[in-house]
Amino acid sequence: MFSWLGTDDRRRKDPEVFQTVSEGLKKLYKSKLLPLEEHYRFHEFHSPALEDADFDNKPMVLLVGQYSTGKTTFIRYLLEQDFPGMRIGPEPTTDSFIAVMQGDVEGIIPGNALVVDPKKPFRKLNAFGNAFLNRFVCAQLPNAVLESISVIDTPGILSGEKQRISRGASPSVSLRFLVRPSPCILIPAPAIQVYGCRHSSLQKPGYDFAAVLEWFAERVDRIILLFDAHKLDISDEFSEVIKALKNHEDKMRVVLNKADQIETQQLMRVYGALMWSLGKIVNTPEVIRVYIGSFWSHPLLIPDNRKLFEAEEQDLFRDIQSLPRNAALRKLNDLIKRARLAKVHAYIISSLKKEMPSVFGKDNKKKELVNNLAEIYGRIEREHQISPGDFPNLKRMQDQLQAQDFSKFQPLKSKLLEVVDDMLANDIAQLMVLVRQEETQRPVQMVKGGAFEGTLHGPFGHGYGEGAGEGIDDAEWVVARDKPMYDEIFYTLSPVDGKITGANAKKEMVRSKLPNSVLGKIWKLADIDKDGMLDDEEFALANHLIKVKLEGHELPNELPAHLLPPSKRKVAE
Repeated sequence: MFSWLGTDDRRRKDPEVFQTVSEGLKKLYKSKLLPLEEHYRFHEFHSPALEDADFDNKPMVLLVGQYSTGKTTFIRYLLEQDFPGMRIGPEPTTDSFIAVMQGDVEGIIPGNALVVDPKKPFRKLNAFGNAFLNRFVCAQLPNAVLESISVIDTPGILSGEKQRISRGASPSVSLRFLVRPSPCILIPAPAIQVYGCRHSSLQKPGYDFAAVLEWFAERVDRIILLFDAHKLDISDEFSEVIKALKNHEDKMRVVLNKADQIETQQLMRVYGALMWSLGKIVNTPEVIRVYIGSFWSHPLLIPDNRKLFEAEEQDLFRDIQSLPRNAALRKLNDLIKRARLAKVHAYIISSLKKEMPSVFGKDNKKKELVNNLAEIYGRIEREHQISPGDFPNLKRMQDQLQAQDFSKFQPLKSKLLEVVDDMLANDIAQLMVLVRQEETQRPVQMVKGGAFEGTLHGPFGHGYGEGAGEGIDDAEWVVARDKPMYDEIFYTLSPVDGKITGANAKKEMVRSKLPNSVLGKIWKLADIDKDGMLDDEEFALANHLIKVKLEGHELPNELPAHLLPPSKRKVAE
């Protein structure tokens, strides 16, 4: 009679079976999380509902920065070609959001057409209206880099008086009266600036720039904040934008661009000032990773820090290249964060519903509840053992609740919450296993083409001919240059049959003051025939590797072919 209860119970205990991570994410969201979001109107408060394209799309990189920090040039540098709609200049040139994506033919898709395409992950941007959509386009072109990632270029963030002009606004040209102590004068609206009135008061409403960036931040895999090393400052609007990206600090990276325009001493000061400024805005215990360089194809103005720029560029490129490999894990992580927020939202809405009177005094009670929302947060936190970090921003939630009808809120429905709890406890664990399986079964996924190919091969790769790579193109063994000096030391260590023991070698090698873990690796690389002793060539090689490490270079995991002693090359083969 009650067999259906047992079936439902078993279904909760046994996790779903999925073929791919993407399929699992879509099915879990639609069947388990979406009902909770819709029941408690989550989409009106936090984020629109997710669609299939949100789970299937390629990793996206969002570029954010003040005008003239080199965002568009950065994209041009990565792609090594122009893209449709690209404009570069010292003044604010990019006034639109441009999604640079892979396409068979070069062209531009306007925003209104873009948000109705179910294959693109932008449909929910329709909520920001024509003021935004008129300044949103997709630039498509065939490019090897775009086969793995998409890049979002954003308008340059303004500073000074321009910050007060609404985004996407257009000035009114109607005639208005200006009341002054003298008789009223009929003048065109733009001329009102002459009399000290703000131009922005005469503009049509624009769009919420920070809200659009926050929408993208929830869906992209990497957020890159660009700063100009030559004119470092953080405007009020930029500060607000960075604060709007809160809860996405794990995706954020910082690029201090155009660093070749200043001397080394000044660069150190600029870097310190940037870290100090970011520390006041990004309130996290971890330090945001800052990459220093000049990401364009022009000659370096001050080449003193060339090696530093090359190393920083390679670090940034490796970070971007890892995005396709980690895309599934990022989407899984974002779904977990969304589920936790949806649960908290359900507790908040149901608590407000519970406190509302059924007939009289609704307005007064609503004001009281909104004002006391912090106390409600605290009570929910204690009752349900929820971390304070899972709660939405208090001030923002209070502002949103002002326009809501609390009588339409739903009471607590435990079954919906149990389904989400089951998803987090069981189904997500299975998806984590599937993520690892996909990573091992698929070939290594990396971003290829464009600037990513320029330094991978040949003599212009980072570190080529330096450190352990020194002498790679020489006909003679590079260690032979200093071997006479090493031989003098070798023959003082009592060699027997042309070899010294490990104990005697250790006495000399520890003089370098390198830790035993490093010296042990050097010994493993130098003892080529693995007999526990070193001959004169192996001893010279060990000292060469010590020199490499003391000069600040990394040791190779395996001995490169050009470092093999001439007499050992046949043995190694």
